[in-house]
Amino acid sequence: MKRFARLTNAHSKKFENHCHMVSLYTVWYNFVRINSAVKMSPAMAAGVSQTLWTMNDIVALIDAAAPAPKPRGPYKKREAHEETSSGA
Repeated sequence: MKRFARLTNAHSKKFENHCHMVSLYTVWYNFVRINSAVKMSPAMAAGVSQTLWTMNDIVALIDAAAPAPKPRGPYKKREAHEETSSGA
């Protein structure tokens, strides 16, 4: 995986984001990708899943686990700072 190489366009700066990406890759590898040796996904071969998943199934799981967005609060108005001139 390129995420482990820490190249310019494929690395995670935050450890939490790296863990999320590895988890997403693991789910894709085990449930979506068809293994050429057994002609099914590894999860199907292990008896964990009966059907081949799609990326839409994974996105639906992520959306279901995400917390509902909260309403935004009011904006804070900026206070104008008076600039004092040092010459007058």
